[in-house]
Amino acid sequence: MKRMLLNGRWVSSSETIEIRNPQDNSFIDTVPRATTEDMQAAIAAAVTGAQRAAQLPTHQRMTILRETAERIAKNFDRFAETIACEGIKTIREARKEVTRCIETIRLSAEEARHIHGETIAFDQMPGSENRQGYFSRMPIGIVAAITPFNDPLNLVAHKIGPAIAAGNAIIVKPHEATPLSALLLAEMVQQSEIPDGMLQVITGYGSEIGSTLTTDRRIRMVSFTGSPQTGETIIREAGFKKVSLELGSHCPVIVMNDADLTSAVDATLSGAFWAAGQNCVHVQRILVQDDIYDRFCEDFVTRTAAYRMGDKLDEGTDMGPLINEQLACQVERCVNEAVAEGATLLAGGQRQGNFYTPTVLADVPDSCHLAQNEMFGPVTLLYRFHTLEEAIDQANRLDYGLHAGVFTRDMGTAFKAIKQLHCGGVMINDSSDYRIDAMPFGGVKGSGLGREGVRYAMHEMTEPKVVCFNL
Repeated sequence: MKRMLLNGRWVSSSETIEIRNPQDNSFIDTVPRATTEDMQAAIAAAVTGAQRAAQLPTHQRMTILRETAERIAKNFDRFAETIACEGIKTIREARKEVTRCIETIRLSAEEARHIHGETIAFDQMPGSENRQGYFSRMPIGIVAAITPFNDPLNLVAHKIGPAIAAGNAIIVKPHEATPLSALLLAEMVQQSEIPDGMLQVITGYGSEIGSTLTTDRRIRMVSFTGSPQTGETIIREAGFKKVSLELGSHCPVIVMNDADLTSAVDATLSGAFWAAGQNCVHVQRILVQDDIYDRFCEDFVTRTAAYRMGDKLDEGTDMGPLINEQLACQVERCVNEAVAEGATLLAGGQRQGNFYTPTVLADVPDSCHLAQNEMFGPVTLLYRFHTLEEAIDQANRLDYGLHAGVFTRDMGTAFKAIKQLHCGGVMINDSSDYRIDAMPFGGVKGSGLGREGVRYAMHEMTEPKVVCFNL
């Protein structure tokens, strides 16, 4: 049995959660099923941990993070296999996540030295000629991090790294289906000289311990990645604290008639079916200009049909399962509903246990669930458009706005789309799922609040303090 990290100690509990491989439901391990009392103990420990963290010199925070990155690199295969076994990624996808995690932690170490303030010209105000001062950024205190199943390592790193770099204490509640990667990351951190209570990882069900974490007034920030429904609950519960929410999307990609067709198909195919579509920036809509629609459609559908679904640990596998049968059945219902209402099934549309074949639909009525809501699964919708204005209107019509992609060789077209698309990021000649860990990441409208990305998360996890001298 794996143990959870509470106040510097690895502890068990009388009740446990079984972790099973979603591919075949095979048993992997157990983790503690934490109680509200466990979470309250973690919060109490974090109060002291935050005081210790705030006193930790920058060079020590940097050392903790650098050493952690080095340990992850030395245990690269162990991390990749853990991600692939407990989650939904193939071994090739898992290796890329480990690589990104190492970069995220290294970035956090580097950004720790760049938490800068500014001098303030107080003498701009008449009567303040003798005043001089500045502001600096101070740690916020205790950060609560609630993470999803689809990136069980790097999305945890995106919260732990910036929190430590900024001098905060952090309590992580990983998804109950995929906690092993988070515990392994915490194991690497704990091998450095980090104060007790500065990092804690509490495993359990969100429905049982989540509210204890989000409602406590000693928590100064909640950083959540997950569903809009849970995000709305957190907003209601959080009270007077900072909230950072990444809530998913319904990402569009626009393919203009002057695009490099091969590049567009390659990128959108990967964007559509990476991690079996269980990705907040996955390509759910592809809007293709009339002139090239038939060619794009033929190439994309042919490539989709050749996508290899199967054993996650097989090097030749392109796509693994959905996280559980409930989600697989939901995808199946939504696709069947769309077909029943008039959509054309071009590829896929078959469920095999927790697996769902890569699926492409056209002519999807706007009334369908798939056309209106994020689908966490390997399903992509094709649309035809005539003018750029029409495509932009179609892309903006939903209450989501995380990422969008645009394929074009024309700079005027690109900049018009950049200006008019309502979203947090526009990828030119890339699909919506492109991201590096150093960029600000987040959305507008129903896609969330705040920004992740190491430097930008650190800004969210600190507060300015003004100092003024009356000389």
